[in-house]
Amino acid sequence: MKLDSILLPGVDPKRPFVIAGPCSAETEEQVMETAKQLAADGIKVMRAGIWKPRTKPGGFEGIGSEGLAWLKRVKKETGMYVSTEVATQKHVYEALKYGVDLLWIGARTTANPFAVQEIAEALQGVDIPVLVKNPVNPDLELWIGALERLSNVGLTKLGAIHRGFSSFDKKIYRNLPQWHIPIELKRRYPDLPIICDPSHIGGKRDLIQPLSQQAMDLNFEGLIIETHCNPDCAWSDASQQVTPERLKEILGALIIREGKQTTEDLSALRRQIDEADDQLLELIAKRMRVSKEIGTFKKEHNMTIVQTDRYDEILTKRIAQATEMGMNPEFMRVILEAIHEESVRVQLDILNK
Repeated sequence: MKLDSILLPGVDPKRPFVIAGPCSAETEEQVMETAKQLAADGIKVMRAGIWKPRTKPGGFEGIGSEGLAWLKRVKKETGMYVSTEVATQKHVYEALKYGVDLLWIGARTTANPFAVQEIAEALQGVDIPVLVKNPVNPDLELWIGALERLSNVGLTKLGAIHRGFSSFDKKIYRNLPQWHIPIELKRRYPDLPIICDPSHIGGKRDLIQPLSQQAMDLNFEGLIIETHCNPDCAWSDASQQVTPERLKEILGALIIREGKQTTEDLSALRRQIDEADDQLLELIAKRMRVSKEIGTFKKEHNMTIVQTDRYDEILTKRIAQATEMGMNPEFMRVILEAIHEESVRVQLDILNK
């Protein structure tokens, strides 16, 4: 991919490149009030959702093209650049007609190659920055494919937005960050700017600060943060929006670490190791929780702890799987035996209580 800077004229090239504004454009008054507060704090690029894809029908699905006139007014009265999400060719044409300066493609749309291709064709010949959010599921190739579709029609001002990945097993985050995926994207395309969306990763406003700092520590180029003049009354995603005043505090508290990267620098790969280790520990902890439940079941049904046939089945199947994945079978045997030993200990504790 041929890549040019996504920075708009007059925007400070120092990290982070900040895009801020409400999840949804709700009313002209709300848009203008938020914009004026952001502009007063030096924010150069405002975001606002005009069309909102909702999980179920019946919710607020965006004000529609009417809101684009409000963004045009923002540009005229504050001098800010404006940006919004597009999901169809019609969205693209409408946004461009009203002079929107930067577009992004949402996670649900990224997951649909047909939709991305239509958007790419609508943008052919347009000199505008376009950012692509990661798909809902952790599929790096699908993310890259969306970027390549835009690149193939001649767009060069491309960037990625990391907004986390959906998971059935909800934990602290609304969308799991899985930092190793954008890190791998950056490793493959070192010149591709990656913007972090801590609002959608966290889902709660108190998580935006630590997630923003993590993104800066991982050398992300920027942040896109949902900011509303009265977030508690927001028509969508109220819990993850902050006031312009709070945004100023978050940005002011960021520690921006600079460091020269060389071809010998292993930091990106080491961060992937750290992320993988975190996931490995979570999975082992989950396995031990299941072992405890099995131990309770065996106690209630007066069963022995070790089921030899089941243990042999696990060893045989898992070692075969590991071999197919390119791992040393003896290495996997040692790991499985250690995990089994700990599972037996956990179940014995339950049985002897």
